[in-house]
Amino acid sequence: GLSRWQKCVAARVILFAASQLGKPYEWGATGPDAFDCSGLTMMAYRSAGIAIPRTSQQQWAAGPYVPPGQEQPGDLVFFPGSDGTAQAPGHVGVVLGGGLMIDAPYTGAPVRVDVIAGEVGFTRPAAGG
Repeated sequence: GLSRWQKCVAARVILFAASQLGKPYEWGATGPDAFDCSGLTMMAYRSAGIAIPRTSQQQWAAGPYVPPGQEQPGDLVFFPGSDGTAQAPGHVGVVLGGGLMIDAPYTGAPVRVDVIAGEVGFTRPAAGG
């Protein structure tokens, strides 16, 4: 499980991401009116007082990694990049639990709740608390 502090961070991250539902996807956007996937996750963590890198590849590299099946709400979930590998994930979302995430999926689709499928792994930026 998560520590009390980690649960508070997760709640703030999820509340921020949920408050962006319906906003448009825009490549390179970090809000407040539009987001790309990693812009959404970066700003969600910033709202909880945690600085994480800007891009999905940098966020993945920053870890720390969480074994599959041990992910918790507020963790980040990553998906293969254009090369199809886990080395440079091209998409990231915020884990809600129950196999769901909040993400900014792609041009033409708003920030929304999606099913987690085909992920390459999970990280827990709040692991230090």
